[in-house]
Amino acid sequence: MLLFFQDKWEVEGLQTVGIILVVCSSLKLMHFLGLIDISVADSIEDDFELSTVCHRPESMDKLEELTKFTKKELQVLYRGFKNECPSGVVNEDNFKTIYSQFFPQGDSSMYAHFLFEAFDTNKNGSVSFEDFVFGLSIILRGTINDRLNWAFNLYDLNKDGCITKEEMLDIMKSIYDMMGKCTYPTMQEDAPLEHVESFFQKMDQNKDGVVTIEEFIESCKKDENIMQSMQLFDNVI
Repeated sequence: MLLFFQDKWEVEGLQTVGIILVVCSSLKLMHFLGLIDISVADSIEDDFELSTVCHRPESMDKLEELTKFTKKELQVLYRGFKNECPSGVVNEDNFKTIYSQFFPQGDSSMYAHFLFEAFDTNKNGSVSFEDFVFGLSIILRGTINDRLNWAFNLYDLNKDGCITKEEMLDIMKSIYDMMGKCTYPTMQEDAPLEHVESFFQKMDQNKDGVVTIEEFIESCKKDENIMQSMQLFDNVI
């Protein structure tokens, strides 16, 4: 996996790595929570209904209607989520602690912060089981447009509908902190800025200094590596 990241980094730059990280980190999160294997006991539904937690999620039937997961898949997702988050919600500090185990060689705290913000759609400082499965439903089962919209929202830090160079620099620095300094110890400090310029050269089609959702989706769809990374989601569970 590391060699895969190195090749992408050298050939396509951090903008592609950032897209791929959304994919792979989500898969790692699912693996960490034990969500890949769905061979679990039938007692999960009873456990779902009877478990005493601070936050009680929607019923399985309701979540099945609102997501693209089957009832059994939702049961597996809930079991893994509850094992790591017994209260039924995860706050940002806990999310960072879990996420840091994926990238022990670097500092993943800032990237985890951005990822947490993307899952915390209610902006209440916590991610519930519903938030979690709604996000995963888009990432794993959504259309290409759905997935790219989700990635755009991750990068649009202030949620104003466009990505600025300042926002992308923050993203690039967080990726560099998480992976770059260990993967490339001699990489120059201005490398994240160079990748931001490369990102905007590719995606800022009208050269107005910001990247809109339309520009982002159109540019990503033309990038073979990004499209291949989107396919990593298919048939995960």
